[in-house]
Amino acid sequence: MTIFIFSSVLMTLASVVLCHQVAKRRGLKPVFWGVMGATFGPFAIPFVFFVKPKSETV
Repeated sequence: MTIFIFSSVLMTLASVVLCHQVAKRRGLKPVFWGVMGATFGPFAIPFVFFVKPKSETV
């Protein structure tokens, strides 16, 4: 039981960090995607890749 809880927390934290970093690199809102990673866990990771990155207008 303890191992399950520990692995769930670890996987959720990894999802938060990964979603945040990918969103930051792609010009999206990193806090929003960090919250999505915390809420949905690893299910949020593919969606951060599907969202179109912000286009830089020069």
